[in-house]
Amino acid sequence: MKYNEKFIPKEYLALKINYLKNQLEQLPQITLQKHIVHGNSLGRIKVDNHRYNLNSKIGKQSYNLMLQRNNLENLLQIYEAIWNYYFRTPVPEFDPPRVIKTINTGSGLVVMNRKYFDGLKNDANTTFPKPTNYFFNGTFYRSAAEREIAIFYTEMEIPFKYEPEVMLLGLKKPFYPDFVPYFKEIDTCMFHEHVGMLNSSNYITELKIKSSNYINAGMIPDQDVFFTTNSEESTFDIRYMAAKVNIAVYGAMVTSKDWVQNTFEPFILPKSSEGKNINEGTEYNNPVNK
Repeated sequence: MKYNEKFIPKEYLALKINYLKNQLEQLPQITLQKHIVHGNSLGRIKVDNHRYNLNSKIGKQSYNLMLQRNNLENLLQIYEAIWNYYFRTPVPEFDPPRVIKTINTGSGLVVMNRKYFDGLKNDANTTFPKPTNYFFNGTFYRSAAEREIAIFYTEMEIPFKYEPEVMLLGLKKPFYPDFVPYFKEIDTCMFHEHVGMLNSSNYITELKIKSSNYINAGMIPDQDVFFTTNSEESTFDIRYMAAKVNIAVYGAMVTSKDWVQNTFEPFILPKSSEGKNINEGTEYNNPVNK
């Protein structure tokens, strides 16, 4: 996929950009240098105003930090290019809030952070066999739509677990959500259920039960858990998927305590000299469709 074809909604894209800027501010400026000693060229690494031998312990650690910084800078350039390609306003600046979401596992409340996400076993549902014709990146999926979702998360650099084993309040057996994506920008994960087979009454009944299980465990629809769907007669639209992710992530942001304490309103369009919104009355053409 070309970077200018990535469909990232405005709010989530702004979050990614500000998260990367925040990460870069916490890393020192690091460069590689050549040092000549007795006619031999030796590598050394400069960290701010300090220099270290590249083969020393500090030098090796600093080299890894340099690679990390370079990767973050490259990602920032990509996301800023995407922003400039689609939007005409400056990127709003804000501190990504820390979102604290919990799930009631029946043994108590557990924070759905990176630690919880890392503890989930990927592809744990062996109850029902899966077809072998929906394969991506080492995993078989149950439908073409689920495979497209996995590709979307991968291309958006959103870590996820597919059908992990979880426990919910009120259930005696493990539960297997379709996807559990982790959003590092706000240090939280969510549950994502994809709904197919809309013509099956049994499937719809199971969906109602599943929704009730989530609510009983204290999970909020469209924030802690969100649903996508498509009919068997239509292809899955990734822009619809992106919009659902945006609603869930942005909803988690604006309802967090960190965000409530922030008085800055980042997504109000700036005004022109005539007092109109800059984008007001302009036609938006999506180059993805061209």
